[in-house]
Amino acid sequence: MEIRHLRCFLAVADEGNVTRAAARLHLTQPAASRTLAALERHLGVRLVDRSTHHLVLTAQGEAFRTRASAVVAAFDEALAPGRLLHPAPLRIGHAWSAFGPYTTPLLRRWRREHPDTPLELRRIDDRTAGLTRGAVDAALLRGPVTEPGLRTELLFTEPRIAAVPADGPLAARPALALADLASATIVLNTVSGNTTLGLWPAAARPTATLTVANTDDWLAAIAAGAGVGVSSASTADQHPHPDVTYVPLPDAPRVEVLLTHREGPRHPALTALRDLARELSHDPPPH
Repeated sequence: MEIRHLRCFLAVADEGNVTRAAARLHLTQPAASRTLAALERHLGVRLVDRSTHHLVLTAQGEAFRTRASAVVAAFDEALAPGRLLHPAPLRIGHAWSAFGPYTTPLLRRWRREHPDTPLELRRIDDRTAGLTRGAVDAALLRGPVTEPGLRTELLFTEPRIAAVPADGPLAARPALALADLASATIVLNTVSGNTTLGLWPAAARPTATLTVANTDDWLAAIAAGAGVGVSSASTADQHPHPDVTYVPLPDAPRVEVLLTHREGPRHPALTALRDLARELSHDPPPH
């Protein structure tokens, strides 16, 4: 097995078609098909369902895609020109809100104390903020992390807030309860958010929802009056919006903020980042 086998599989997974994948890789269609088949024989599983015109991944293929993406990303990073002359940046993913009110202090302290190792903060809209596909070295995640092969460390917890239209009646309230939102349409970020209808008691759950795929669309829907949302308090700090008012939601459970990384080898600067994050998160939030 060679890295080309993984690249071929990932191209097929992205394109949903062997012919397009072959063109992307500058291969003939038969060559791409043979490469994919060789990988499947080596693994002893079927990765792609070929029963339809548009190829789809099997369950084993979906699981292998995550592993293959991480391997190819690590391979490309290791062989990138100049990597031996300059330290690899420490890439930290987040789906929204980063390190909350500690984000700027973290970046400034890191630049001052670790000038030879760039810290790159990357917003990536998926459940693990790019961690499982190898796009980042670690991620700041909120809520439970259930994906296999990941290790988490609790940094701090933060309260939840309600996000409501600024011109609506709820915006004038000093605080809200979950029950106050139950009759409204709940805007849910189903890709990277951590709010579900399970936040409400079974007998009092909202019946209307609007699903979106990222924080920007979540804010736009609330600002337009299409519904209300629930998020962590850091959202108010990191995503202010003139047409959205954030209101405390004291009866909702707090949200865990986790530093997450893959099992196995890690970036050599990750321990220093963890120590700095721990130190900052135990200080009062800056104003």
